[in-house]
Amino acid sequence: MWGYGPYGMMGYGGGLIMLIGAAFWLSLLALIVLAIIRLSRTGSLHGGPAARRSSGLGILEERYAKGEIQRDEFLQKKRDLEA
Repeated sequence: MWGYGPYGMMGYGGGLIMLIGAAFWLSLLALIVLAIIRLSRTGSLHGGPAARRSSGLGILEERYAKGEIQRDEFLQKKRDLEA
């Protein structure tokens, strides 16, 4: 039919090229989904010390708000966490 040959419009290797292209886009989509999941869990892409430090500061603020620690102890521990 108008010069497409016996293997259709894509030629002999067209199916393989389409498969590689589909695999590429699916893996890219999977990476994006994983990045979104990790970002939603840790609040940062790396989940490094900054995420842990803010969590520690939050716990410290809760303890101070509940009256478990005094102001001086709170300020000292806050300085330690920020250093």
